[in-house]
Order: sequence, then structure tokens, then C-alpha cells
Amino acid sequence: MDISPVLISLKTSVVSIFFTFFLGIWAAKGVIGLKSERLKNLLDGILTLPLVLPPTVAGFFLLYIFGVKRPVGKILTDLFNYKIVFTWQATVLAAVVISFPLMYRSARGAFEQVDENVLHAARTLGVPERKIFWRVLLPMARPGILSGGVLAFARGLGEFGATAMIAGNIAGKTRTLPLAIYSEVAAGDMGEAGQYVLVIVAVSLIIVAGMNAFAGKGGRQI
Repeated sequence: MDISPVLISLKTSVVSIFFTFFLGIWAAKGVIGLKSERLKNLLDGILTLPLVLPPTVAGFFLLYIFGVKRPVGKILTDLFNYKIVFTWQATVLAAVVISFPLMYRSARGAFEQVDENVLHAARTLGVPERKIFWRVLLPMARPGILSGGVLAFARGLGEFGATAMIAGNIAGKTRTLPLAIYSEVAAGDMGEAGQYVLVIVAVSLIIVAGMNAFAGKGGRQI
């Protein structure tokens, strides 16, 4: 079995979850802090959109934005002589965009479930908002945030449609596990495809089991 899709998928998932995790928390904190309900609902809809769109549609938008002759892609090419389309970085971009809504929604739900009275009590004691976020809000919302991270990581690991659109299916370069499974099935090699399926299922189970064991130390499961 060619292990390059396994390595590419793991590398993509690890790098993408780093961006997704912090962007999701930052976006969730920013949205719930808005005073305008209309603006809050608008931003929530935009940030959640990749969750309900078919991945190929999300991939089309990415290709339209980052294509060589498209707005962002042209700027990257002209200023930095860099093309993101059909590169490994494109697999990371696709994974971040598709998995972001899961992290964002989980973090927002976790923040909204924190007792406001605790936050108000910290404010009456003169604790700065930054310290309230890091010392009170974030620790109390940890189970929900961790569950969002697990879901986002797993979603990034299994991303197919958007990756195929913007990164392609280049062996040894952008061929992730889902793309490898598709390629082997298309070629009629069900045995090779089955091995890749076992790998992605095993990795997903290990991640979830590990996070549950970690959360279980505090008496709660994700």
C-alpha cells in the first residue's frame, strides 16, 4: 500500500486544525459579543454556510477566488510568484474552510452555555475582559471546544469534494486518503481501497477515543 496518502492526510489535518481551532474560537467569541442581533444572524449564516453547502460548491468558490487568474490568486502570483491551486497548501485551505463551521458552532454553543452570572461576578471584581476570557470563559467552555476540535479534525481528515476542486488528485502531492479511496475504487482495486478505508476509520477512532479519555479525567466525555 502506498502510504503517501496517509502521510498527506495526517499532515493536512494537523496543520489545518491549528488554524481552524483558533479561528473558530475567535469567530465564536466575536459573534456572541455583537450587540446587533441582525448583524449577529448575518455573520452566523455566512460562517456556517460551508457546513450546509456541498463540498464541491465550496471548492468552486475557493477555485474562483484563488485561481491563477482570479482576485486573490492573481495577487499571489504577481506579488509573490506563488500559486496555491494544485499544491499541498490547497489541501490545507480546503480542510480549513470545510471544517471551520464545526469548530465555530461548537465553540459558540459552549460559550453561550457558560453561566453569565460567573462572568458578571468577575467583572464586578475588576477583572479585565481579556483575563475573564482566558481564566473564566475558556476553561468553563473547554468540553464543548474540545468536542468541536475533534469534529473539525475528523472533518478535515475526511474532506474530499473541495480538496478535489482546488488541490486536484496528484499522487504523492495532493492525494489525500479520501481521494486515494476514490482513485482505487475507480481503478477497480477494491482491496487497496479497503486498506485506505481501514486506516482512516482507525485514525478517526483513535482520535475520538483519545479525546474521550482526556475529557474523562474531568468526569465528562466529549
